Amino acid sequence: METKNPQLTISAVAGAKYDNGKQPPTAAEIQAWIVSYLAQLLEINPDEVDTAIPFDQYGLDSSAAVGMTGDLEDWMGRKIDPTLLYDYPTIQALAQHLAEEFKVKV
Repeated sequence: METKNPQLTISAVAGAKYDNGKQPPTAAEIQAWIVSYLAQLLEINPDEVDTAIPFDQYGLDSSAAVGMTGDLEDWMGRKIDPTLLYDYPTIQALAQHLAEEFKVKV
């Protein structure tokens, strides 16, 4: 049985850049990116990712959180503090916070 290399797949998601002119990403776009990232990292279907479940219940440790926020900041083109995953512990909460924060700062 062939095993997937999650790093290669995640690189495809992580390597993409957000590009919607000068509009900051919406909460829905950020949420979709995080869902796709986690699904690839965990090797599950994106439909299996519940956006209301805390990140730690998906088994994300601090190094995975740092990796995800690093890739997310590359995609968004903005610096993101990895500790935000503790302040906003669900996909929904983090996506909403980032969308609001970037709307104000753009």
